Amino acid sequence: MKKIASLMAGLMLILGLSFVLTACGDTNSNKIRLVEVTHSIFYAPLYVALNNGYFDDAGLEVELTNAGGSDKGMTSIVSGSADIGLLGPEATVYVVDGGASDHPVVFGQLTKRDGSFIVAKTDTNNFQWSDLVGKTIIGGRKGGMPAMTLQYVIEKEAGLTIGTEANQVNLRTDVAFDLTASVFDSTDAEYCTLFEPTASDMETQGKGYVVASVGLESGEVPYTAFTATKSYLENNRENAKKFLKAVMRGLEFLKSASVEEIAAALKPSFDSFSDDDIVTAINSYIASDAWNATPVMSESAYNRMLDIMDNAGELDNPENVPFSKVVNNSIANELMAELVA
Repeated sequence: MKKIASLMAGLMLILGLSFVLTACGDTNSNKIRLVEVTHSIFYAPLYVALNNGYFDDAGLEVELTNAGGSDKGMTSIVSGSADIGLLGPEATVYVVDGGASDHPVVFGQLTKRDGSFIVAKTDTNNFQWSDLVGKTIIGGRKGGMPAMTLQYVIEKEAGLTIGTEANQVNLRTDVAFDLTASVFDSTDAEYCTLFEPTASDMETQGKGYVVASVGLESGEVPYTAFTATKSYLENNRENAKKFLKAVMRGLEFLKSASVEEIAAALKPSFDSFSDDDIVTAINSYIASDAWNATPVMSESAYNRMLDIMDNAGELDNPENVPFSKVVNNSIANELMAELVA
């Protein structure tokens, strides 16, 4: 955690006034400035809600921007340039550990496992995790969920050792999340992890081959969730609930629609990708059971995330970041009670 936590804590102190002004300014506004960690079909329920008009039905105007990483997305939340972030919950843990009063909290979970896939430079019909020994794999940014979850799978699930020796796995964590594909393509790294549809697009271009799902190996973990400052949620509680309800409508659409119907609903958000790549991505995430059934995050899932962070050496004081301080399920619980009533 160290360096990341210090950076976040400093940002919270410097921009404390921004929290107050933003919270006041957003009260009763139907516009939501949403920042996403990356643009991926992993977040399909959100894009379905956007493209099928579910936010419009709720009377909300959602403005979406791509941060290119949870660290950058959290900076947008902290600075007041975004209202809600779809981020890895680890970013909230880092800020809460910094000790600021109006810190962000997680108020709704979207995905329940790692959404990245192992992409190899050369094709293989039967990938084994031991194939990584003596090879280099680009795992993203140090301290981010993609890199930490991959490290957890390599060490705890596959029983391998990370390092630069011939009998170890060289895990690179020095590449910004949104630059992984380009760095993989331009270097001699044998493997990287990518989200869909970028992973399938690399395969279509002949630049790589999707060989494994990280999420199927890592098990369930609250990988991506909706986050906002405490003051924003206090002043915009109904809008936050309407927002989650629209996303839940998107999830229900995914459960009932055909793959072709889902692809058509997602196409406006991924118009630069082929229909085949979109369908492949949808099938991959359905097969991996990527989405949480409700926006309510469980404490056991949260603690598993802390275990992954601790394994990566990024969790110094877990007692500073209890579930009750990082996660606020009250809006999600209220919504689910209404939906089942």
